[in-house]
Amino acid sequence: MPKIAISIGDINGIGLEIALKSHNAISQICEPVYVTHLEIVESAAKILGLSMPKDMKCVADFELCVDIQPGVVSKESGLYSYKSFLQAIKLTESRITQALVTLPIHKKAWQEAGVKSIGHTQVLSQYFGADSIMMLGCEEMFVALYTDHIPLRKVSQSINQDSIKTFLLSFAGAVRLNEPCCVLGLNPHCGDGGLMGDEDKYITQAVCEANMVLNRELFFGAYPPDSAFSPLNRKKFRYFVSQYHDVGLAPLKALYFEQSINVSLNLPILRTSVDHGVGFDVAYKKSVKIHTQSYMNAVKYAVDRKSKPLLA
Repeated sequence: MPKIAISIGDINGIGLEIALKSHNAISQICEPVYVTHLEIVESAAKILGLSMPKDMKCVADFELCVDIQPGVVSKESGLYSYKSFLQAIKLTESRITQALVTLPIHKKAWQEAGVKSIGHTQVLSQYFGADSIMMLGCEEMFVALYTDHIPLRKVSQSINQDSIKTFLLSFAGAVRLNEPCCVLGLNPHCGDGGLMGDEDKYITQAVCEANMVLNRELFFGAYPPDSAFSPLNRKKFRYFVSQYHDVGLAPLKALYFEQSINVSLNLPILRTSVDHGVGFDVAYKKSVKIHTQSYMNAVKYAVDRKSKPLLA
């Protein structure tokens, strides 16, 4: 079975509970390697009243200097999750593990810990010197983001015909795209011929140029964002490219919140993740049911992608 590195995420959130409750199930399809200290997992199990699995393999080459504080944003837990992530990257880069699955971190906790990067994807891009592509979704629908964690006011400035063409070609190669993909425009009604902005014409031209390079029609658009995810369109398309984070992810999470995952593309390693946050409001509350399906799907995607290269 493939070895999968599990970056433990923010220990003050729901990640440890998800890992504990899912361990027996994912151990049937892979050998999970948890990048954390055994003492942390044991502490979480005790707080949650859960049995500690006897075969959990925990590895951590960094100092243990943090305690669990349920639902608290702290620089200590932020730094711990960052160090867990970096070690998990190195394990996968060196092929000790075949893929990396991340549990959720808290971006404010990273900031308080002095981490300059905003989230997993940016760290991966900087670490490998590559433009990582963020794709989220599930078997029914995947959404790739041309821009991800930037302010809305900066999105229109990022619309560049050559950059979008490069993005589309990289995306097609990364997922081995062999089915049509819907590319969303930016403005209402795709600008209505320039009445509400002209960015959409550059998106349309980038789509045409990408298809010319690929010598086949894989990309279609620009489609007006407000109707791109209509039931009719979802019958035609399983893959979508959104110019902006929330425009693409709002419909995805409305439809498939508990199932969808996050995949980092265009990198030398495979990284998947849950598509939800740390859940500080429900962390370590025994009366609240924590859903594990996104984590299970992230692990399954990682395992399947390594064993079936043409999965996506």
